[in-house]
Amino acid sequence: MVTDFILPDIGEGIVECELVKWLVQEGDFVQEDQPVAEVMTDKALVEIPAPNSGRVAKLYYREGDTAKVHSPLFAVDMAGAAKAVNEEPAQGAAVKQADSKPAPEQKPAPTSRPAGKSGDDFILPDIGEGIVECEIVEWRVAEGDHVEEDQPVVDVMTDKAVVEIPAPRAGRIVKLHYGKGEIARVHTPLFSFEADGAAPVATTAKVNGEDASRSACLAASSPPPAQVSGRVKVPASPAVRRLARELSLDLNRVPGSGKHGRVLKDDIHKYRKSLQADAAPAPSKAPETPASVGEVRVEPIRGVRAVMAKRMVEAATTIPQFTFGDEVDVTALLALREQLKPEAEKAGVRLTLMPFIMKAMAMALLKYPIMNSRVNDDCTEIHYLPHCNIGMAVDSKVGLLVPNVKHVESRSILDIAREVERLTHAARDGSVRQEDLKGGTISISNIGALGGTYASPIINLPEVAIVALGKTQTVPRFDSDGSVVARSIMNISWSGDHRIIDGGTIARFSNMWKSYLQDPTSMLLHLS
Repeated sequence: MVTDFILPDIGEGIVECELVKWLVQEGDFVQEDQPVAEVMTDKALVEIPAPNSGRVAKLYYREGDTAKVHSPLFAVDMAGAAKAVNEEPAQGAAVKQADSKPAPEQKPAPTSRPAGKSGDDFILPDIGEGIVECEIVEWRVAEGDHVEEDQPVVDVMTDKAVVEIPAPRAGRIVKLHYGKGEIARVHTPLFSFEADGAAPVATTAKVNGEDASRSACLAASSPPPAQVSGRVKVPASPAVRRLARELSLDLNRVPGSGKHGRVLKDDIHKYRKSLQADAAPAPSKAPETPASVGEVRVEPIRGVRAVMAKRMVEAATTIPQFTFGDEVDVTALLALREQLKPEAEKAGVRLTLMPFIMKAMAMALLKYPIMNSRVNDDCTEIHYLPHCNIGMAVDSKVGLLVPNVKHVESRSILDIAREVERLTHAARDGSVRQEDLKGGTISISNIGALGGTYASPIINLPEVAIVALGKTQTVPRFDSDGSVVARSIMNISWSGDHRIIDGGTIARFSNMWKSYLQDPTSMLLHLS
């Protein structure tokens, strides 16, 4: 029976990958969990194992092709496994009956990955577009340790996110080429290892000594998880393993709802909620006295924080920036949002003020395109950009990230809200895509979400303007009749590139943007 192997989800948000190398050929016999192909995502190099034993019937892609997730990657002839097993006794009998004349050399069907040479180097692959180096965050193994295929070996930090690097195959770690906190270069050796000569056949070990019916049941069941240093290796993606570590959860205790018991992110969250529900209130404890008082803790500036430091220094020292402040009455906007929230929730979208703020800004940018421009290196040209890609600063666990919503001028409020929600979650859990961080034309920093009222934001190069939104406060104001009324007021603070933007331009632009926010129904007249 020939069965297609469907390329599974190999990372959150990943829909395709490059077929880097086939580790088998059509006609080869493979064991269950034997590596079949190496594929490259936008995060790391991943090995794809065989789901069952059998003969490889067809490879659907050539090396260098792009494979789609949830589409067939290769086909396995399941009958080939039984045929290979039945042929082995016959071959053995033929050898016993042979005369003294040497029999021709029999080339056995491969039962595992090829044996590695002593001290094979694992070359750090491309782990993101434009990324040439990364910081060693934590080694998960030590020299001399034995690792299983796909076992996490090291966590590295790029300027975008934390990436988990797995072992390419089972073997022994010979050398770690970098220490914790050091910078590793892409395409250079990361660690050295000696690959095992043969992969253990887990099914044989488990059914040895059992009766035939028990063996048949085990053979038909899902593949058992591999053993890692005496523990069961739970099937889960690197992102799921990282989430379990961050939440201090034992992955072995989490029930997996995926295929063959694979643990998914939803399983982690459900398990954590069940623990919280079962946990009794912990007795209060007296605060512990620190072992030492007054010591200075030093840590290097790496990853996203290092990039932020470099870019902010560059922006502050190369751009003459000025600040313009104002306040916006968002009373009507808040009322409109409350009116539209039920419809948005029916569509599965959480509606905040940000989509309205972005849409109003894009409409004002069409009238003042210089606010949506950039200058060349020697400041001799202004490049007016065709689309409004509005960035939003997100305070993530790895540092400040500014993903942007593309083509805001042509999106609906609901579509913008959906994209804002996606980018916010991706930035906070460290899985934001690099294309989401590129191409921004103007930025918003929502300091009000943390309680701030005023700020002097620094421009996000190569953009020419950024605005900080303060928290919304209910304050007294006089209406047209002179009566005191309660209004919802949000303070705003603009920073502009004074090389091409003057105070009058940013004031007029801000007033138009402000008018849309204070009377949101007026935007309907200008929507295309």
